[in-house]
Amino acid sequence: MGRRLIIFHMKSCIYLLLFFLIVGLFAFFHSTLLSVVPAVARQERLVPIYYVQTGERNIAISFDASWGAAYTPTLLEILRDNDITTTFFLTGFWVEKYPDMVKEIAAAGHEIGNHTYSHPHLNSLEPDEIKTELERVGHMIYELTERQPDLFRPPFGEYSDKVIRTAEQCGYRTIQWSVDSLDWQEFGVEPMVKRVTEKLHPGAIVLFHNNGKYTAEALPDIISYAHEHGYKIIPISELLYNENYEIDSNSGAQIQLPPVN
Repeated sequence: MGRRLIIFHMKSCIYLLLFFLIVGLFAFFHSTLLSVVPAVARQERLVPIYYVQTGERNIAISFDASWGAAYTPTLLEILRDNDITTTFFLTGFWVEKYPDMVKEIAAAGHEIGNHTYSHPHLNSLEPDEIKTELERVGHMIYELTERQPDLFRPPFGEYSDKVIRTAEQCGYRTIQWSVDSLDWQEFGVEPMVKRVTEKLHPGAIVLFHNNGKYTAEALPDIISYAHEHGYKIIPISELLYNENYEIDSNSGAQIQLPPVN
């Protein structure tokens, strides 16, 4: 009787240990999965290029054109005087209104990117509607310049996996910015110069608007600062890596990967 009781207690202890072991293993794997899955999801999330990770002191400045053109000739003159070529992102209705200015921008050697036809909130559109927005203005730019744009900036900086994936299918890389001049808020020349120059960094992409009230006035000082601090200003396409790269899903940095042996 005593022997049976001892065996019973031993079996009970073994079963109890096995129970706690199974519970512990389940808790461990469950917590591991919870920590790993979000990390994988973050890696798979599509993001635009905000800037380029580089050791060279190269930066790109860009101009979005959605309204007006009063200051554009002055901008082109400043850029020409400083021997600088940049990137202009054009909307379709701007192209329709200022076709001669589009030709002038292209003739001056500047790069032209796609900013959609009607400047909509793309996240609210279906992929076919996004495609129409991109292809419509893309064809317009090509007809005027004989150059097919391959860079795209989403209106309002608004994007999603759907937007980026559709743009890729249309042959575009999606571009944001790492330095925002906030010129549309019309704070004045000095605040704009201070804001941009304090935020400059190697590989930066700077956002301006072609018809910002103070942009043309601020631009010479910003260019002078960049040159004095060893920065070279180039079009966005020349700043980007064209192959063997990844885009960090947290920062939007385009990162050159080591060569594959």
